[in-house]
Amino acid sequence: MEPVLIAELIAIGVGSGILGALFGIGGGIVFVPVLTILFGLLAGEAVAVSLVGIIASSAGAASHYVEKGAANVRLGLLLEISTAIGAMIGAAVAVYVENWILLVIFAIVEIYSAASMILIPERASESTDADDALTFSYIDAKGGAAHRYRLSNLWQGTALCAAAGAMSSMTGVGGGTVKVPLMNLLMHVPIRAASNTSNYMIGITAASGAVIYIAHGTLLPDYAAAIAVGALIGSYAGIRISNKLDASSIRRYFSLLLLVVAGVVLLEAGGYL
Repeated sequence: MEPVLIAELIAIGVGSGILGALFGIGGGIVFVPVLTILFGLLAGEAVAVSLVGIIASSAGAASHYVEKGAANVRLGLLLEISTAIGAMIGAAVAVYVENWILLVIFAIVEIYSAASMILIPERASESTDADDALTFSYIDAKGGAAHRYRLSNLWQGTALCAAAGAMSSMTGVGGGTVKVPLMNLLMHVPIRAASNTSNYMIGITAASGAVIYIAHGTLLPDYAAAIAVGALIGSYAGIRISNKLDASSIRRYFSLLLLVVAGVVLLEAGGYL
């Protein structure tokens, strides 16, 4: 592989890794269009490389957030179960639905989530009852303070995470852009805890998918290695940036990111990507 190509792939990985660490999203929305359009990879090859990049980004960010107590492993595992079930259902249903319809629905969800995060203030409920099963805690990376909050609408959130998993599986777009607003808006998880927990979850999801692609020989090791190096570096840079942002800024920037994602998805639905 040419050194220039390696440098380009690492740079793409760095950018995606920063976004992943900041907002708890996978890099599929960046990796797949770039690898297919600019580098000429087949869709399956691009997805396989993307999954490895997501694993690397998640490994860097999630290991830090879990160690510092900024991510909620218990909540992440609970929601990941329903997400995985939804992903399997989505894969089975996808063959019966036109892809552009799914993409348009996904874009509408993203636009609605972005508008809600801009217009609706955060409604995390502080809790003092550490023995309550629905009470979770996290460490605010910016200030270092510990916070307890009470989870709301657990079963509705769990069910909708299954829907997010199905939508992600059917469209090929990462579910983090759905799960983070879902946790924040419906389940009243503080935005920092939601994005940090999503970082932990997307690594598990990506690893499950990557195994299948590796078994089928679809993965391009040289592309994946360069992307993974960049994503790992980017995740550490994203952590440093996140530590300097307050919750309202993260929420605002995340809303803008959702609108960008919606635009990309609509372009793909229209056949322009």
